[in-house]
Amino acid sequence: MKLRVRATPNARQSEIIGWEDDPQARMILRVRIAAAPVDGEANKALRDFLAKSLGLSKSKVVLEKGSSSRFKIFEIPDGTALT
Repeated sequence: MKLRVRATPNARQSEIIGWEDDPQARMILRVRIAAAPVDGEANKALRDFLAKSLGLSKSKVVLEKGSSSRFKIFEIPDGTALT
């Protein structure tokens, strides 16, 4: 299943803001990440944070698209609860 995320790096703490209806990307999950966007650190921190929040192992959360963009698409296992 595809998970669309809008990431905001350099936050005070990592947190999920909630769902947002984006006209171009449909429903998108807004997430703040404490890591800086340097050398892929924010992407790694985002993957780790999503895995922990969704109760998945890190290897089950794969960044498919958007490594240098705020808008990212992750592949996660089908049936994962997104509440």
